[in-house]
Formats: sequence, C-alpha cells, structure tokens
Amino acid sequence: MTSAATTLKGQPLDRPALDSMLRRRMFYTPSFEIYGGVAGLYDYGPPGCSLQANIIDVWRKHFVLEEDMLEVDCSVLTPHDVLKTSGHVDKFADWMCKDPKNGEILRADHFVEEVLETRLKGDKEARGQKIEEKEEDPKKKKRKGKGAVEAVKLDDAVVQEYEEILAKIDNYNGQELGELIKKYDLKNAATGVQPSPPVAFNLMFQTAIGPSSNTPGYLRPETAQGQFLNFAKLLEYNQQQMPFASASIGRSYRNEISPRAGLLRVREFLMAEIEHFVDPQGGKKHPRFEEVKDVELVLLNRETQLSGKTHVEKVSIGKAVANGTVDNETLGYFLARIHLFLKKIGVDQSKIRFRQHMANEMAHYAADCWDAELFTSYGWVECVGCADRSAYDLSVHAAKTGAPLIVRERLPEPITIEEYQVELDKKKFGPHFKKDGKAVEAALLATTQCDREELSKTLESADSITVKVEGVGNGEVTVPKELITVAKRKRTENVREFTPNVIEPSFGIGRILYALMEHCYWSRASEGGDEARGVLSFPPTVSPTKVLIVPLSSNEEFRPFCRKLSQKLRKMGISSRIDDSSATIGKRYSRNDELGTPLGITIDFQTVKDQTITLRDRDSTKQVRADEDKIIEAIQAMVDGSKSWKDIEAELPVFSGQEVELPTRE
Repeated sequence: MTSAATTLKGQPLDRPALDSMLRRRMFYTPSFEIYGGVAGLYDYGPPGCSLQANIIDVWRKHFVLEEDMLEVDCSVLTPHDVLKTSGHVDKFADWMCKDPKNGEILRADHFVEEVLETRLKGDKEARGQKIEEKEEDPKKKKRKGKGAVEAVKLDDAVVQEYEEILAKIDNYNGQELGELIKKYDLKNAATGVQPSPPVAFNLMFQTAIGPSSNTPGYLRPETAQGQFLNFAKLLEYNQQQMPFASASIGRSYRNEISPRAGLLRVREFLMAEIEHFVDPQGGKKHPRFEEVKDVELVLLNRETQLSGKTHVEKVSIGKAVANGTVDNETLGYFLARIHLFLKKIGVDQSKIRFRQHMANEMAHYAADCWDAELFTSYGWVECVGCADRSAYDLSVHAAKTGAPLIVRERLPEPITIEEYQVELDKKKFGPHFKKDGKAVEAALLATTQCDREELSKTLESADSITVKVEGVGNGEVTVPKELITVAKRKRTENVREFTPNVIEPSFGIGRILYALMEHCYWSRASEGGDEARGVLSFPPTVSPTKVLIVPLSSNEEFRPFCRKLSQKLRKMGISSRIDDSSATIGKRYSRNDELGTPLGITIDFQTVKDQTITLRDRDSTKQVRADEDKIIEAIQAMVDGSKSWKDIEAELPVFSGQEVELPTRE
C-alpha cells in the first residue's frame, strides 16, 4: 500500500486544514448549502473558477492548438436512441448493494475494499506492526463513526488472499463481488449486517425532451457521442484529410451511487475529451511519435494487477510501445502528451502513474485503456482515461442510421474485389416495409461477408431470409426472396473505404484541479509564529491571480502607482489584485499565499522617488528591485512559462527590506 500524501515540506498532508482553507477562500463550496446541500454537487468560487479556466486554457493550447484539433461544443441533452446505440443505456452501470437493516445504498466494489482493508489493518495491529497512516482512496473511503479497527490476527494465506483481491478489485463483475461478500462474510460496519447481492445501477440521469414527453433522453454521461455523430461533417471540414482529431470541453452528468471525497466523485463535472480518428491500416502509427518516444512514464500494467501486485515500472513510451505493453504509437503518443500536460500545470511528478485497465473494468467500447492516476490524500485517483475505442462508435451509429461514417481514400492503383453484394428491389422493398424500410435496409447493408455468404445459401433453397433489426418488431424481420438478391460479384475499386479507429483521451478537470491543489499545498509559520499559514504553490501559468500589488502603507502617494500598475497588467491579460488594507504587509502576503498568488509588487517611498518597485516570490519570499518596465517584463516571462524565479533572481538586483522574514519552502 502507498504511504500517505505529504506536503512540500515532507510533512503528512493536513487534509482538514486544506479543505477548511479552500472553502474559507471559496475555491469551492457545496451547492445549495443553505438548503442542506445535495451530495456530489459543488459550486466553484472566484479563485476556483479562475484556476479551472487557466487549466482549460493550458489544455487548449497544449492539445487543441498544438495538435491542430477541431473543437466542437455539442448538446448536453441526448436522445435515448443515441445512447441506446452507443451501449450506454444497457452497459453504463456500477454495481450497488443495499443494507437490509437501515436501507443504506453501498457501491459494491467500494464496500468490499473497505471491509478487507479494515481487516488487514486489524491484522497488522494484532501483529504489533506499525500501520502506515494512509488516507482513504475515494473508492476505499471509510465512513466516519462506523466502527473502529479491531485487532484480529489473520492467517498468512488469508492476508495474501485479501491483498490479491484488492490489487484486482476493478476486474470483478457484480456476481463475483457478491460471491466475495458471501465467501468472506463481509458486513456493513454501521449495522453488522451483510448487504443484499449486487445489482447493476445505470448512472445516467434520465429526462424527457419536449412538453409532450414523447422523446425520452438523458443528460450526457460524456461529451464523446456528439463528436462521433458529427464525424462526417468534421471530415469534410478537414478537407477529407486523415488522421485528424476533434475536441470538446463541457459538462457531463453521472448519477453516482454514493458520492464522497469532495470534488473527486461528483454528479456534475467538467470534461475535456479528444477523439483522434486514425486509419487502422498500418498499425496506428503517429507522425509525431519520435518527438515523445523518450518521455518516461510510470506504468502499472494489467498482468501485474492480475497477479495480485501493484509494482510499477518506469519506462520510456518508445520502449513500452516497442515491447507491446502499450498497444500502438498513437495511444502511446497521447499517454506521453497527457504526462507532459500534467507536468506543465504543476502536478507533482512523484505522484503520477499510468494504470492499464483489466478486462472486466474496460469500458464496453474499449480495445485498450490506460488511466493517468494522481496520488492524493484519498489514494490513487483516476484523472485522465486514454482509451483505444477501435471503430466501435462510428460503426454502431452508421449501422443504426445508415449514415456513411466512413473515410474514402483514392487508391494509387485500381484493385479488383470479388465479394458478396446485397441488391434490393427498391420499387417493392419500400412499399413492403413502409416506415421500417430504412432500418431494415441499414441492417442488411451492415452485414459482413460471412453473413452474406450464409444469406446467399439460404436464398438458394428458401423463400425468405431472417435478419436482425434492432427496434423493429421483436428484433427480427423476414425479407421475402423476391425483394433481395445476395450474390458474389466482381468490382473494380479506385477508392478505399474504411471506418476510422478512435483514440480517446478523456480528462476529468475537477479531479485534476483537486489533485493539483493537494500537490501544491504546504504550510509555514505565520508572521507571529503562532500558527501555520497555508500556501498553494501553483505555477504562474495556472494560478488564479498572478500578481498582488501591495502599497507599503495607506499613504495617498502610493495609490496612483497601484492603479497604473494594475491597469497595465490587466491590459496585458495578467490578473492582479490590490490589497491596501490596514494589515501588516507580511499578513497581506500570507493571505494571498493561500490563494496561490505567485508574485507580489510592493509600492513604497522609494517608488515615489525613483519609480522602482520590488517583486516578491511567493515560495521563497525573496525579492528583487528594478524599474517598472523590467519588473513587468519579468512578470510576463514567468506567467508565460519562459522563465522561472531563479532566472529573474539572476537577472535583477536582490532586495531585502519591508517584509518580515517568513520560513521559506524547502
């Protein structure tokens, strides 16, 4: 098991202190709080909104701009038929069980984890082993006040069984989770009762579109489907050029069974998703893979997990693709780009790993999938998923609607193809099937060559064939022999048609934002030394406010300088705040260190004399002094990421003066 998350000073993270600070400074707050709140719903305050907007801005530049992606903004309301076709209506579910005594609803995999981890803790206590204080994973979070750890020694074989189960918990289906609950007699700590067998619970919010409620629909659980449905238009916009990628940023909704862990498990959240459409022929190569092949990632593959272990391997993405750990170059390219993005926004590089999905936890559409997981005080948390969705989505939507969601590529030399073709008597076919004609035709045209060979043989001796057509009658339709011909034909092709495969990086912005706040949080003594003051060491590129402007005192001579500097910075697109309160300058800086403001300008009497100002670094509290133009130039360089504080300190004269010395970041 992983050790506890720590502050930047090497101390255990004080999560209650961090949460208190984040809510006090209004990074986020429970929605509808004065009405008692609703679990899993949160509002962002001014600094939270700004931090989120800055993360999205970096994301757009890193992916949409640099990769020349096509951004779309699609509807949240989604008709039932779309999500039925995509598989979400039938398969987008988690396993839940119910305590028969108090009616509490439990997510089955989280329940199993919680009880087994509690028993392992009790075993360690009974053996007199030191228990590492590990905060709870959101999947494994222990509910407060529901029983203390009991010191009970377990057999070594049982301990090994428990550890192996926990290592591959995401691979169990509902039946297997139910068997684990019975086999190990797992009981709810609140009641001492074993919960009912797990049942599937669909996570989508259902609604009705229109006043007559004739059009059932859902709030989208992801932004991906809108991108797939617009594929043909995007391909045309891109002048038929492949490969290409679309991107979308927007709200998604999932009716979580038991949301806990603050921003990490919520019912409404912001997603940023990419759909990279690639030709499956040629091994899914990526033209820019050479640029990232030496990027090293920490990988936890599925074989390791299935063996009951959680050992990781640090390896270059080039090597991981070459040895088959990562399936193809395009998937590997995006894993590396995800890693570089997380590094750019300030994620602690010692607290990131990429975990491969096991078979049963794999999304219904995925051929391979890796999660970028970030370590927090709640444990390892999935923040980015990167899936190879193969050709699933485009294929099923094309089969359902008859829309040609394909790519046509002109061949350098014509080729002759012999294949079974379906030919319909259109004059009779339409009147015979009436309103169902389009669906039946689409089902026939979607048949494979093997299907058509069987249909051809059937028609030789029968008067009709039967074909499966979803949504028509009982799902099967009889087609009379006189309406259809299925025969082998030769044709010359000048154009190759194919359905693209899709590589999808999917980012949970709220989870990334929270993990970043934990990774950037530390504390130091306040000005008086009687209490610790929180500091959020956000990189200047994503910090909510970039510059704090502080007049040394309330002297009227300082005001024009403050206003002029603030206006100049804002015109450059650099956010700033003026704090001219009566508090000491040290306290004013400390208050803004809690907001993550990386830079501070002090206006003093020397400024009035020679127009020079000081620039303070949040983390070291060191200062430099120069004229206004040089200081603004330094701020601009730090905000755009081209220079660090060390660079500025080497270029400009060091200054020591007004501020009371504070302990610095180690």
